[in-house]
Amino acid sequence: MSLVKSIELVLPKDAVYLAGSSIKGQVVLTLNSTLVDPIVKVELVGRGYVEWNEEIGASRDYSRDVICNNKADYVHKTKTFPVGDNWLSAGSRTFDFHFNLPARLPSTFTSKSGHVFYFVQASCMGQEHILAKKRRYLLVQGTSSDFHAENPLQKPLFLEAEKKISYNCCSQGTICLQIQMEKNTFTPGERVIFTTEINNQTSKCIKTVIFALYAHVQYEGFTPNAERRSRVDSSELLRQEANTQITPFNTTKIISTFYLPPVLSVSGDTQDSEIMNTHYELVSTVHLPWSLTSVKVKVPIIITRAPVDSDGCRLLDGSSVTVSLDHQN
Repeated sequence: MSLVKSIELVLPKDAVYLAGSSIKGQVVLTLNSTLVDPIVKVELVGRGYVEWNEEIGASRDYSRDVICNNKADYVHKTKTFPVGDNWLSAGSRTFDFHFNLPARLPSTFTSKSGHVFYFVQASCMGQEHILAKKRRYLLVQGTSSDFHAENPLQKPLFLEAEKKISYNCCSQGTICLQIQMEKNTFTPGERVIFTTEINNQTSKCIKTVIFALYAHVQYEGFTPNAERRSRVDSSELLRQEANTQITPFNTTKIISTFYLPPVLSVSGDTQDSEIMNTHYELVSTVHLPWSLTSVKVKVPIIITRAPVDSDGCRLLDGSSVTVSLDHQN
């Protein structure tokens, strides 16, 4: 029978920890029998890692795949609990702990090419052997550069795209797509409101407008020969289709609302740029199947730091999208 019956970590459920805040919790250790000279400790660890396969020599007569990777260590702290008389009797006991997160950290992140992760791990050792351990992964929201944090006042944005459309062999017209926003800098979990105006100067009906928020992540790594390589991957974070009937020679306004996820990598952050950096883009697309083309407007979105609150963490909220339509003749 094992000396250790169980070891548990008690932490707030579904909490998002902000860089610079405190992590408070408990280790609950239950023993089946007396343990002599125990070492009971808890660790806070934060690391980043990227890896992908890349083809080299593609322009030559031969080519081969190599693995590009990179890693970073962000935090590693340990607290060893004092044990009176160097022994613990059978039964349960609770050890309180707290860690202060560094003020500058990248956010928790995962994709097929890269990861940034944080965890708290409790362990109990006896006679240099690990008898039991427990690990809990954390959601950490990182901080942004001082430039974004110190520029809260922003000017409204207005972007547009106009395209001449040909259809039915000889018919022509134009479609003008406009996006208006009060600002384009946001914090994770914040509400994003924007207005899209579509001016349909064709004799065809427009039935679908798609809104999507994309994350473009550039990974930085090295080949086995220490040659620096980079890779860019794009992913769709949020998406909404507005099914509407924009009649010929008519203008329609669509007011949309995105609720950002509670944890996001900050835009172009220098803290984790040694392995990756992220940029965001809001894209509004009018698909025109009858002309085999589309009209797009792209808006750069900046994700900045979230302020540290008095509790040091906040509960996890979901993200969603809402849309309302306003037709104009």
